[in-house]
Amino acid sequence: MEPLTEHRPINGPIVYGFLRLSKSAAARQTALTRALAEYCRSHELVLGAIFIERGTTSARGAAFTGLLDVLDLPDVYGVVLPAASHLGPKSIAAERQREITRSGVRLMLVRDNTTRRTPTRSRRRTPSSAPALDAET
Repeated sequence: MEPLTEHRPINGPIVYGFLRLSKSAAARQTALTRALAEYCRSHELVLGAIFIERGTTSARGAAFTGLLDVLDLPDVYGVVLPAASHLGPKSIAAERQREITRSGVRLMLVRDNTTRRTPTRSRRRTPSSAPALDAET
């Protein structure tokens, strides 16, 4: 009997990660790498490689140039970042985002800071405002 299709290995969409780290500890790099890998696993993406930039102040650092080079390969789906801040300071990030978009791939963020939660007003509970519990709970 053949296994179900869902149980056969498939080659999912290929993505490449990008990290911008400045003098960070190895533990931070490991944690961010794991976060990218987990994001890809949960979204059924294949993480081809992770490009790591350390302390570059130009828009065309070696790691980013390498990332752009692999985006020209066939079957590349996108770029995954822990957060938009990994593209660099605002002046550099805007140009890098344009370059990624220009290549025709998707830009995915593990932590998207664009969704803002509306602040909720906290109320102090008084005995009269406490919810009543059912006898069954």
